[in-house]
Amino acid sequence: MAAERDVQTMIDTAAETSSHEGARGLHYEENLLWEKERGDESGVDFPDIKGIDLRTGVPERGAIGLPQVSEPQVVRHFVRLSTWNYSIDHGFFPLGSCTMKHNPRLNEKVARFPGFAQAHPLQPVSTVQGALKLMYELQDILGELSGLPAICLAPAAGAHGELAGMMTIRRAHEAQGNTHKKIVLVPDSAHGTNPSTAAICGYTIKTIITKETGRLTVEAFKEALGDGRDVAGMMVTNPNTCGLFETDIQEISDLLHEAGGYFYCDGANFNALVGKIRPGDFGVDVMHFNLHKTFSTPHGGGGPGSGPIGVTEELRSYLPVPVIKNESGSYRIENERKESLGRLKGFHGQFGMHVRALSYILSHGADGLKQVAEDAVLSANYILSQLKDDYHVPYAGPCMHECLLTDKVQKEKGVTTLDIAKTLVEYGMHPMTVYFPLVVSGALLIEPTETEGKDSIDHFITVMKHIAEETKAGNTEPFHNFPVSTPRRRLDEVKAARHPRLRWKPE
Repeated sequence: MAAERDVQTMIDTAAETSSHEGARGLHYEENLLWEKERGDESGVDFPDIKGIDLRTGVPERGAIGLPQVSEPQVVRHFVRLSTWNYSIDHGFFPLGSCTMKHNPRLNEKVARFPGFAQAHPLQPVSTVQGALKLMYELQDILGELSGLPAICLAPAAGAHGELAGMMTIRRAHEAQGNTHKKIVLVPDSAHGTNPSTAAICGYTIKTIITKETGRLTVEAFKEALGDGRDVAGMMVTNPNTCGLFETDIQEISDLLHEAGGYFYCDGANFNALVGKIRPGDFGVDVMHFNLHKTFSTPHGGGGPGSGPIGVTEELRSYLPVPVIKNESGSYRIENERKESLGRLKGFHGQFGMHVRALSYILSHGADGLKQVAEDAVLSANYILSQLKDDYHVPYAGPCMHECLLTDKVQKEKGVTTLDIAKTLVEYGMHPMTVYFPLVVSGALLIEPTETEGKDSIDHFITVMKHIAEETKAGNTEPFHNFPVSTPRRRLDEVKAARHPRLRWKPE
């Protein structure tokens, strides 16, 4: 017993010591590099060079303010910081509308094949026939999956694809003399990039109200459409940002087409439909694909993304360039087209993502892609079925690939959406998307994705139920303080917003 007490004393002492030093085990504290700088130490110590002109032809620059630290300090600093990064490889990452799924390593290996990774966009076409064939096959497959036969791979991200799509619609209206069509209809639950993109293209935004159902209704659409003479088109995400399929979309698209408008579909949630239904079949004229969401690499850290667009045969000639053409087995890049809206990006798009996407598609096959959608929808509905009695569900019925809850029940006890999200961090998982869509107060938008196993989903459900049960019992104080085990604690967001510290200054 004495030996056991001695061991426990050592553990308690170590824990107390580590808490004072800001580190425990392999849980590092890490200061800024500038705080590691010492006046008598330099990372690189070269003598000043005198009497030599710079070959760059520009004036010599002065001190740039980098900290003077050694190479081991730099390496350890960034390695330690890397251990703070939470990723899909660490654990559950249920960001709604963001599709943070596992990255198949096969895709990464293929993208690193020398013929792909080392290709240069200015090489002669004859030397990159394999790369062009890959792009052409990806165009062809995306056209088949969407029911939109004309594809341009150039846009570099989802929002860039939106811009390309709306510019294609604008170019078509200009060519047809429909310059009076200045209105674009957008649901109140849309991604914020939708109205922003339409506005950038010079359109006036008119909102379609979704009200209690979370979906578009024919009545609400007719009210927004009016006589339709000034309506250029509509931008709709399907499934929408509430995680629901737009059940009236066929009739709505027919009404839009009768008024001479075009249907732009935000393809952010295509992973719920891929292999199951083609957007072109329910009236879509233009759509962007988030290759980095539906077909491979999740879009963490700002990229790399890829947002190709597909359009109907009617709109093919207005597509941006470049587009890959197949001429009897020889592939070329179409860089000019008289009716085209022009070029939106240097070179030919995010080629590395094209490789990953085609690798993903071919390795799944038609049946596998269909199962992707089915498993994603099944996982989301499983979560909804398990949590519907613990959290408020704003819209009745099943969901698609993501489910929407709110903090309405918990908020009555003082526990908010933010508290729930921070508690999930404490329990070692990334929170869901919070406070979006904006039409739902205290939103918790959860997307489990098809690559999550039942064990990880069940763990998430267990933690969510624990939060609900403890809140119901009145044990709410811990939820206001979480996380407490992370390198950084909860931020005073009001103070940070009003008095941000934008530059580090020595104490």
